[in-house]
Amino acid sequence: MAENKFDTTCIGNAIVDVIAKIEDDFLLQENLVKNSMNLIDEARAEDLYSKMGTAVEISGGSAGNTAAGVASLGGRSNYIGKVRNDQLGAIFAHDIEAIGVNFKTARSEEGAATARSFILVTPDAHRTMNTYLGACVELGPEDIDPDMIAGSEVTYMEGYLWDPEGGKAAFRKAAKISHEAGKRVSLTLSDSFCVDRYRDEFIDFIEDGVDILFANEDEIKSLYQTDNLAEAISAVREKVEIACVTRSKEGSVIIQNETTVDIEADTSIEVVDTTGAGDLYASGFLFGFTNGYSLADSGRIASLAAAEIISHIGARPEVSLQKLISEKL
Repeated sequence: MAENKFDTTCIGNAIVDVIAKIEDDFLLQENLVKNSMNLIDEARAEDLYSKMGTAVEISGGSAGNTAAGVASLGGRSNYIGKVRNDQLGAIFAHDIEAIGVNFKTARSEEGAATARSFILVTPDAHRTMNTYLGACVELGPEDIDPDMIAGSEVTYMEGYLWDPEGGKAAFRKAAKISHEAGKRVSLTLSDSFCVDRYRDEFIDFIEDGVDILFANEDEIKSLYQTDNLAEAISAVREKVEIACVTRSKEGSVIIQNETTVDIEADTSIEVVDTTGAGDLYASGFLFGFTNGYSLADSGRIASLAAAEIISHIGARPEVSLQKLISEKL
């Protein structure tokens, strides 16, 4: 087994989030499905940007947020994602490295611009995402460093990166390297619409090579095409070593073999923006799991990290999660 250089390597779409508060009527006017993630082209990106009003630009991307959360908790975090050598690419790299994440993926010198996601937050704190993938689609197997993957206790991948073919190939290469090194592979389903697009491929990938699965209630039910959460949990229990299912204000459920651990949500937090809640939940669990915490304590760390994120705009921690956890756990 290779020596661990990192607790977690996260692989995903390197995106700068452009976040704006809007009313529900705006979603209707733009024919957008609430809580969905839509892939858009550059022309639609410019159109939405012109209509959405005042916005805040913050480095994001699902797996990037998770990597940042692991680092904020004091973990050894590595990130693989593609940006262009442009202004937004420089911003993304600066932000993720400043929080303590190792980020060495080569930047594209030509082609599409760095990706950006327009995140529309309604008054109930729910978010609807419209993502221009840009340079993200250039990520491929050549960007997977075997030494980094073999030296990571867990390699974590976001389902959103399943859209481009290069991303799928990168996932499969990373999973093979990780397992050959005796390490674990983790996947987040990312979005129920993403599950709908790739259900059969996700099921095959999960059964063949995923040890730790993250999903929210809608995603796991979509995966197994059931309206019954208990049925979905029963199905996933047999397929992976550990499954973490988040349920918003109902907390979360962690499943391992015949063990089921219920984790309460922190309901004392005023919800401002749910963007990144699942990403930071994954940060907390992966940090706890790779540093020897029990399933229950790993779940509590996950819940606390998610609660910090939903208390403000943006999907990166505003305080040291390491300090926060030391005070509350």
